[in-house]
Amino acid sequence: MTENYFNYFTEIEEHFRKARGTGLFLLSPLDWALIEAWKNGGIPLEAVLRGIDAAFEKWRSRPTRARTHMVNSIAYCAQAIAKEAQAMAENAPREHKAVPAPFSLEEIQQFLQRNAATLRRAGEGTIAAGLEALDATALYSDLEQLEQRLTALEEKMIAGLRASASDEALFEARRALDLELKPYRGKMTADQLAMLEKQFLDRRLLESAGLPRLSLFYL
Repeated sequence: MTENYFNYFTEIEEHFRKARGTGLFLLSPLDWALIEAWKNGGIPLEAVLRGIDAAFEKWRSRPTRARTHMVNSIAYCAQAIAKEAQAMAENAPREHKAVPAPFSLEEIQQFLQRNAATLRRAGEGTIAAGLEALDATALYSDLEQLEQRLTALEEKMIAGLRASASDEALFEARRALDLELKPYRGKMTADQLAMLEKQFLDRRLLESAGLPRLSLFYL
């Protein structure tokens, strides 16, 4: 499979909807945090898509009376995805073909400018200045490096939010995660749960502060 790295989120979202077979379905904050955890953990897109298919195949193989609830979260597929990722990791490495970016230089420049303006309005002048200092024209030929720089700025921003967040805000975010994750804990390892908690909390902090995601995945 030739995959476009920056289509990771949209490919998974669309594949899950089709596998679920019920038309329009909105992924939850837990789902988005889990997808981001997979992306950051280096789980190949193909492993995620195969895992989704395997999980639904297993679910549909059950007697009708045993399928009392629809699959309402991509977290249901976590165990199957982990198995697919492990199987791919054990195989010989495959050569990945280079694919063009799904956005133009102008779109990237507008994305950086828009986020910098939002950050300045929110009082995040240092992070905004870091965005404005990036030479999108020079980095357009090396989007991996641009993404790494954006990730570094985002991590710096999130670290500041964590440091200034109240204990109550952190507690509420973790409680919200526990409520959503409760039915699926048995399908994840301790490492997966720890990574998911971090992504979920980061998203909550950014949303509460009204701050944008800086990664090109959100362009």
